[in-house]
Amino acid sequence: MLTDEEHRRAAEALLNAEQVRKPIPQLSRTYPHIEIKDAYRIQDLWAEGRIAKGARVAGHKIGLTSRAMQMASKMTEPDYGRILDDALYNDGARIDAARFIKPRLEVELAFVMGEDLEGPGTRIHDVMRATEFVVPALEIIDYRTEVPRAITDTIADNAAFGAIVIGGRTIRPMDVDIRWVGATLSKNGIIEESGVSAAIMGHPAAGVAWLVNKLHAVGGKLSKGQIVLAGSFTRPVDIAAGDVIHADYGPLGAIGVSFQ
Repeated sequence: MLTDEEHRRAAEALLNAEQVRKPIPQLSRTYPHIEIKDAYRIQDLWAEGRIAKGARVAGHKIGLTSRAMQMASKMTEPDYGRILDDALYNDGARIDAARFIKPRLEVELAFVMGEDLEGPGTRIHDVMRATEFVVPALEIIDYRTEVPRAITDTIADNAAFGAIVIGGRTIRPMDVDIRWVGATLSKNGIIEESGVSAAIMGHPAAGVAWLVNKLHAVGGKLSKGQIVLAGSFTRPVDIAAGDVIHADYGPLGAIGVSFQ
């Protein structure tokens, strides 16, 4: 376990890396004795620092929802981070690529909560009942530390969250079978990735249920109006200034953004 002072220094280093757009050495190298609990504490302090500068927590993101990614990270469950309101974009946005260090894009679904939801014992049907809308989303992920990264590096770094783009068709959670939402991700007119939402733990709401129960363990919950990114069902695609992105969700519409 790290000391409170080490937690504080690590969070300040991440905040500075984000500001100057330059990655820091992995926290797992700087603090070899770091543990998962430490990483989430550093994430808490990082979020407090961003909030102190005017950001607001708009929801949560879930990462490592696929078994392959968990095995690669030597984890047996997903991880989570915060979504901040100053990193929310809409369909059609022109995004400054320079605000990120090495951005990549993932295809996801976002759940918009229609009521508060808290654990313990939350299950898929509880998530579906508490969700007001499901909407197509893209997550921009970014690393504020050098690579390769241990899972503690990723968690402390707000689960690699960079930004979120929302677009397409807003649906009620029971309007379609959200296990079988398919999507393609194109960059500059070339399809780079495709996938189906069942790849997210068998059901996109399963990750949200997991999140609710994890938040309960630390005294948290999901609140009405919050956004939850349920996890990617494609591999991440590198992006840079000049790229034009089109994500086609079929009956759920599409998202288009460009980077400048």
